[in-house]
Amino acid sequence: MPPQVIRSPAGERVAGREYSSGELALLLNQPAAILRQNEGGITFSGGEPLFQAEFVAEVIVSLDDLHVVLDTCGYGPEQDFLLLLARSDLVFYDLKLIDQELHRHYTGYDNDLILHNLQLLSESHKPYIIRVPLVPGVTDTDENLSRIVETIKNLPGLVEVNLLPYNRAAGSKYSYAGMQFHPDYDEKQPVTINTKLFERAGLKVKST
Repeated sequence: MPPQVIRSPAGERVAGREYSSGELALLLNQPAAILRQNEGGITFSGGEPLFQAEFVAEVIVSLDDLHVVLDTCGYGPEQDFLLLLARSDLVFYDLKLIDQELHRHYTGYDNDLILHNLQLLSESHKPYIIRVPLVPGVTDTDENLSRIVETIKNLPGLVEVNLLPYNRAAGSKYSYAGMQFHPDYDEKQPVTINTKLFERAGLKVKST
């Protein structure tokens, strides 16, 4: 697909440009000295980096001694997850829903693989942060948050939990993929940010 210009109130940006792993690493290495001086680094987010695991791994090994964060939902083959985990210094791991049927309804997939990779992450001795995107009436319910607490409260290596407020701008991105956004929940409903459920379990939690 040729590069496309995406226009928004923030200005224009080019999307769809392709890089080889070496070209991208060269680009990312340009500010390496400044990043190291300011305790910065590189975050591989998405989309989903596990969908291009070998490419991302090639980029990471060509970086100039930079701190690497892997930002993932954990939905990917075990070997791909372990490949990137071994090359990362910190992991941002998204958990949305614990209930299988609800997870399948809202994402189209079950969460067995996500929970499996979460267990591998907890056994890896790598620090990680659990991030919970709060969707009104879906992921922000006390029932779901309580089940997340039960899932993670005894896992080693967990640094903290971040509760992420709902981003209504996300729906606008569907058109870029030729899709329409029709949520079956009320976007205008304020999200519930219940940090006490996590605090009572002895977990460090932040609402960002």
